[in-house]
Amino acid sequence: MAANDYYNSSPYTNKPAQSPNLHGPLPPLPFNSSPSLPNVDPHGYSMSGATTPPDHSAYSYYTPPAHHSQQSLGSDTTYYGPVSGRIPNQSGDSDEIPLRPHPQQTDAEAWAAQNAGPPPAQPLPKRRGRKKDKPRSFFKRPWVVYCLTIVQVAVFIAELVKNGKLTGSPIMIHPTFNPMIGPSTYVLINMGARFVPCMKALDGVQNAKTPINWPCPNCTTSDATSPTMQCSLSELCGFSGVPNPKPNGSLSDQPQPDQWFRFIVPIFLHAGFIHIGFNMLLQWLLGSEMELSIGSLRFALVYFSSGIFGFVLGGNYAATGIASTGASGCLFGILALNILELLYTWKTRRSPGVELIWILVEVVISFVLGLLPGLDNFSHIGGFLMGLVLGICLLRSPDSLRQRTGQGDPPYAPVVPHRDAGQPSFAAKLKSVPGFFKHRKPLWWAWWLIRAAALIGVLIGFIALINSFYTGSNTCKWCKYLSCLPVKGWCDIGNLHLGNSTSSNNNKRDLFGFDDAIFL
Repeated sequence: MAANDYYNSSPYTNKPAQSPNLHGPLPPLPFNSSPSLPNVDPHGYSMSGATTPPDHSAYSYYTPPAHHSQQSLGSDTTYYGPVSGRIPNQSGDSDEIPLRPHPQQTDAEAWAAQNAGPPPAQPLPKRRGRKKDKPRSFFKRPWVVYCLTIVQVAVFIAELVKNGKLTGSPIMIHPTFNPMIGPSTYVLINMGARFVPCMKALDGVQNAKTPINWPCPNCTTSDATSPTMQCSLSELCGFSGVPNPKPNGSLSDQPQPDQWFRFIVPIFLHAGFIHIGFNMLLQWLLGSEMELSIGSLRFALVYFSSGIFGFVLGGNYAATGIASTGASGCLFGILALNILELLYTWKTRRSPGVELIWILVEVVISFVLGLLPGLDNFSHIGGFLMGLVLGICLLRSPDSLRQRTGQGDPPYAPVVPHRDAGQPSFAAKLKSVPGFFKHRKPLWWAWWLIRAAALIGVLIGFIALINSFYTGSNTCKWCKYLSCLPVKGWCDIGNLHLGNSTSSNNNKRDLFGFDDAIFL
């Protein structure tokens, strides 16, 4: 028969050969030696005395899966049918029929050609020390939330340890019990809580006719004659103390306490287990997703800006005797980001109305609880306002606005500069900035003007509040009702009505105050 007719048959397709002389399947390629056959390898050349094999790079050989039928040729040798190459003839002798070469095929391609489908999946070989695939890259994790949570928990543990050393108990029991199950208020002041007398000169404090005795950090009594109730303001404030007042001097002549860092440090302090538990839960649930969405640098900017702005606003309008601590202002800023993102992507959400209702209920409950005595609701308000403004500046434009201005939906570009292979350099990106503003629609420019105005407005407001705090120029008489209810004298709780009295026990109970958002 002809060589082409002989080649056109395949044991895998079960197609009969075109030649009428072929009554059986094509004999397979030998894979082992036999006494009845010459010593040949699967490529078909003799192994006896050969030092260099012939070049068969143009030929390909195929090993079928184990479930294919085997052909038997001779008494001792088992063969599999080849796809192409050099094969023994029908009689099984050493004469071989050369076949014309064709482009090489992989095992998967050969299987697909014969069976009209991909080959069956084969298990991967087991390897020692094989590393698992990481779910996401190193930089695509909420590292800011991780680090903040670790630091805040560690600081809270330090609060409990210090309170235990000074008072004999890790939580405040005497003279009253801390409902947040945490350290003494005086320990929190000594560790950096926002406490106005440690930050600026107050009328009736620095210019008092006689020195005022303050509770010591280890105070456990309300008896004014106790040695633990006769510390100076410098001993209570800690951190190397504050300047001592000049006797019989005016307020303008007194040295100013300069512990400005009390606008930042309280972010890491908490009033008790209940306080830190609720705050960390909210931080983990809302903060992690938001950081992954907008990036770590943007998230950190909103987080700290909201917390600091809240403490500055509270320093101006909250009661001066309240020791304010906690990350609640920061979390209200993140909560504002979640509201903005929900409104921006309203049409693409599955149930946006339900999400908005839950968020608003949480915000309203937190603001109402901030009206209770001894709490600083201004930190909530300030953090929320800062979060809204920075969200307008940093978040992507609303979906409807991007559709009308012809913008796409790209992911947030990383703010931290790290170049990948093939990315343009910083100089090239700087040169392309003018092209970013070309062919923009008027609606796009209007939205960016709103963003710029919001950023400028919040910066001016922050500078004005800082100036007002140190100069005492705020004249808002009704602002205190944003943090208290005018019932049973609640709005007077926490104020230091010391005046120029000579008494050494003036409103010491007013120093017992807790944080801005302990019920979050």
